Amino acid sequence: MSHPAGGSLEPRTAVTEADAEALVRGICFKTGPPRRLGVEVEWLVHEPRDPRLPVSPERLGAAYAALRTVPLRSALTVEPGGQLELSSPPAASLMECVGTVSADLDAARAVLREDGLVLVGLGHDPWQAPRRFLREARYDAMEACLDRTGPAGRAMMCASASVQVCLDAGYEEPGPLGHVRRWWLAHQLGAVLVAVFANSPIAGHRPTGWLSTRQLRWAQIGTGRAGGPALDADPRGAWARHVLDAPVMCVRRDGGPWDVPEGLTFREWTRSGLPRPPTREDLDYHVTTLFPPVRPRGHLELRMIDAQPGDDGWIVPLAVTAALFDDPEAAETAYRAVKPLAERTHGMPAPHNPLWRDAARAGLADPELREVAATCFAAALRALPRIGATTGVTDAVAAYHDRYVARGRCPADDLLDDLRDGLFDGLRGTPDDGRPHEAARGTDGTPVSGAHPPARPPHGTHPHRKDIRP
Repeated sequence: MSHPAGGSLEPRTAVTEADAEALVRGICFKTGPPRRLGVEVEWLVHEPRDPRLPVSPERLGAAYAALRTVPLRSALTVEPGGQLELSSPPAASLMECVGTVSADLDAARAVLREDGLVLVGLGHDPWQAPRRFLREARYDAMEACLDRTGPAGRAMMCASASVQVCLDAGYEEPGPLGHVRRWWLAHQLGAVLVAVFANSPIAGHRPTGWLSTRQLRWAQIGTGRAGGPALDADPRGAWARHVLDAPVMCVRRDGGPWDVPEGLTFREWTRSGLPRPPTREDLDYHVTTLFPPVRPRGHLELRMIDAQPGDDGWIVPLAVTAALFDDPEAAETAYRAVKPLAERTHGMPAPHNPLWRDAARAGLADPELREVAATCFAAALRALPRIGATTGVTDAVAAYHDRYVARGRCPADDLLDDLRDGLFDGLRGTPDDGRPHEAARGTDGTPVSGAHPPARPPHGTHPHRKDIRP
């Protein structure tokens, strides 16, 4: 999410409505053979001895200053609430991507460890209220804009973390690896990925009633800012219309606070030219302020997966997603498996439709999502050796299937079990009121899924920690 504030905003050539639409259509899908893969891993940064204690801005700033002296191949950015993000360079294979990010994470953890801090894989902070770490014009404007729809925007900015998988757009031509098919698949399979990897059921020490509270927060931001476009046979046209009809978050200025207009779409801005005519740079910036679950940036950026437990938990969703998109046989299997799920969207864009809501709320307690997830994991396991995955990665995916998918569970269920059994606060602090919290129902009174499995490892461990690396 972090982006530079931009350089000088001296007058440049204004873009017309037609210019803007042509530019978006021209850059959103760069087609060709799927050859590159990337991942962006976000982490909460906590005090290990008591995660309820906030890390002071001074301490966090010093740790990041030290980290920036370490050579990394991945791009290091800091999120508004102080979360750490590493964005891999485009990799030619799954294992190249895994190797690069794993080495960079090892280096980052070593620096943070010297400052007594740890990286934590959770989709939403269970303890801390959202608190800004970065004080920049971009985030001042973002906060002012998102506050208009309620508190979800601040939670998204400051208390959430994810695993974002980046894939090539695919071939221009039809077929399992064609860009139209991959765009459609990303939106239907995306709901399955939400359910399988949900890992954020708690906020303020209490269950929210949603297994992916992070996904709930994104949906609460609204359709214009965090929704996707309608799906049709022309992804370029649909995305271009969505971009132009989306509300402008801010109008940047060289000095002083940025303007935060209310209800001004980019299309209207090109027509009115007020408060100043928009430029190509404004259009590029506008696209970065849109947060749909699948964002086309030449490649496809899948943004719906919660951050995962364990040092290497992020590798499983990366491997599964890569296999289901880049292996033709697995892609065809996944397409056929998720096709019936499309009826549950009622033709509404993601994530603001019943399918995505059910995935975020119930996870794999939903029988249809569980069945589709099992089919997709089986296809991914067959495909992983074909795309060059090591035995360690394949074993980790198989272990995840056995631990979660086969049981209709996800990491969020482990957290709820820990909370119910008194282990959550024993491992991560004690309840603020000293009384056990109700884990059977969420704060909205909705029953929360989660049958307690026998002999499960503690949340945050990984069954193949030593073997998953290349």
